[in-house]
Amino acid sequence: MLTVPEEAVAPLLGWYGANKRSLPWRDNPTPYRVWISEIMLQQTRVEAVKPYYRRFMAELPDVESLAAVDDDRLMKLWEGLGYYSRARNLKKAARLVVDEYGGVFPHSRGELLKLPGVGDYTAGAVASIAMNLPEPAVDGNVLRVVSRLTGSREDIAKPQTKQAFSDALRKIYPPGRCGDFTQALMELGATVCLPNGEPMCLVCPWRGLCVACREGSTDEIPVKAAKKARSIEEKTVFLLRCGEKAAFRRRPRAGLLAGMWELPNVEGVLPAAQASAQAAQWGAEPLCAVPAGKAVHVFTHKEWHMQGFRIECGREAEAFAWMTRSEFEAALALPSAFRGFLDFLWRGR
Repeated sequence: MLTVPEEAVAPLLGWYGANKRSLPWRDNPTPYRVWISEIMLQQTRVEAVKPYYRRFMAELPDVESLAAVDDDRLMKLWEGLGYYSRARNLKKAARLVVDEYGGVFPHSRGELLKLPGVGDYTAGAVASIAMNLPEPAVDGNVLRVVSRLTGSREDIAKPQTKQAFSDALRKIYPPGRCGDFTQALMELGATVCLPNGEPMCLVCPWRGLCVACREGSTDEIPVKAAKKARSIEEKTVFLLRCGEKAAFRRRPRAGLLAGMWELPNVEGVLPAAQASAQAAQWGAEPLCAVPAGKAVHVFTHKEWHMQGFRIECGREAEAFAWMTRSEFEAALALPSAFRGFLDFLWRGR
């Protein structure tokens, strides 16, 4: 059974008080503010999240405003963060909080887990940081620092390992400082006990307690099984222009990037002649087709390898929404997968 030494608490809290970063979501840590920040921070770097968080809070400062926001406006606020299902789940959860809980976040980890898009980590973060409950938020940072502290060689990719770490940490949560303890664990992993490169053991508050540091095994711990290779999908992306307008369409309501706007595309890599034929099939009356660059976009389990063609068209095919650049930039959120083609799309003739 994994045990985290209770004597690790005091030096970590002392270090955190002296070294914590100033982050916008740490000011006034209400359940709503903490929840939004934690969802944004999933799969995204802290520095990248800061401006998004500030803009989001300025426009949607509370759960009621999020529950009522137009879907396209929500996606525009989220544009560039990726993993758009997070934003859709935010709105679903906000509606549930408003409709079922009267706009007040449920005050327990179990109830928080009932909200769409809220898993063990997010529930623990909100419960501890915003509600001062002894509920761990165990992510990659926490798994790494606790693995090294205890010398654990359990595979951190296994759910049972994460549960064991949560159970062990819950036993040492300091009453009255649960939020600080959760954030201190996160901070240590983000700034000292680093995931890539050498950990900064000389400035670590756990230097005298850490088994991996003492044994010189920080390069071996944590242990994590290799991920499966991602599948590769090839696509041809169409940059259709008719005068000053360009063509966009919505993706299906289910599946990858569900309901998002996209540039028209088809499976496979087409030569220019076939790309023109496809545009004609859509009713766009293609005049000429020129290569518009290549792009690769990496999702969690797959990669898109894309070839673009810019095609001048003689008419606006009814299959698409046609917009000027200013109309597009004001209203539509385009997934990052397609944003690499925008320079080609808006170039003059």
